[in-house]
Amino acid sequence: MQYPEWIWHNGGIKPWAEATTHVMSHGLHYGSSVFEGIRAYRTPSGSAIFRLHDHIRRLFASARIHEMPIPYTVDGLVAACHEVVARNGLEQAYLRPLAWRGLGGFGLSADTPVDVAIASWPMGPYLGEGALTEGIDACVSSWQRFAPNTIPAGAKAGGNYLSGQLVAREARRLGFGEGIALASTGLLSEGAGENLFLVFDGVLHTPPVSAALLNGITRDSIIRLARDAGIDVVERDLPREYLYLCDELFMCGTAAEITPIRSVDGRQVGAGRAGPVTLRLQDLFFGLFDDRTAVRDGWLEPLRV
Repeated sequence: MQYPEWIWHNGGIKPWAEATTHVMSHGLHYGSSVFEGIRAYRTPSGSAIFRLHDHIRRLFASARIHEMPIPYTVDGLVAACHEVVARNGLEQAYLRPLAWRGLGGFGLSADTPVDVAIASWPMGPYLGEGALTEGIDACVSSWQRFAPNTIPAGAKAGGNYLSGQLVAREARRLGFGEGIALASTGLLSEGAGENLFLVFDGVLHTPPVSAALLNGITRDSIIRLARDAGIDVVERDLPREYLYLCDELFMCGTAAEITPIRSVDGRQVGAGRAGPVTLRLQDLFFGLFDDRTAVRDGWLEPLRV
């Protein structure tokens, strides 16, 4: 990875190498952090950040669930996101706002200062070159998502992603592009770090937020774009075997964008390539950034230079 020159850390821009934290920070030991993944895209009118306010509001919501008081405002961190992208001279970028419990007490319930950083760097397709067009091969992981009322899946918290790491690393070890996790109920949940959509007879189906999954902002965007385009969307419990029976299947997320899945557990999905509904939604989504798709209010924030 090529690291950028600048990062925003605890109130201001500083050189990347100077954004340090103590090895005894609470977040490092106990996973007490919350974060976001955001993309900035190049558009005909200049660079713009996608659903930035929605992401930062979710960061604060995740922190509220875990009783972590972030010492900045939503507008302050929004401005910091613009600043770090512009300072690094990026036209397209991935942004990572992160808040964590820093150095203080060592107990699980210790009150510590909350540190905040925002990084930005160039990033291409998350699941590899060609994934958006050719699709990936996925597998159902042997690791299940956490049960309700154990760890809140609705928070985008660092500790939650220990689960995702197990799912993703198992998939890579077995030669697959990504893993799919089941909920504790045995029903479909999500990918290692992506939401799932299945297509049956032209209708989108996706697991509900009660299935131990993060209510993704890309997931929400796809649902809205689909309904605007006259594509029906159903949020419902889905059994594992529907992965083998659906006409089309794709993952979505800020990093993964809209990535088709061509096979699951070695079984071909549909025609083994992106189907018409997946291609239509890719066209609508990426059309947001080249004026082919009407943009909802607040979805694109022109980069402040």
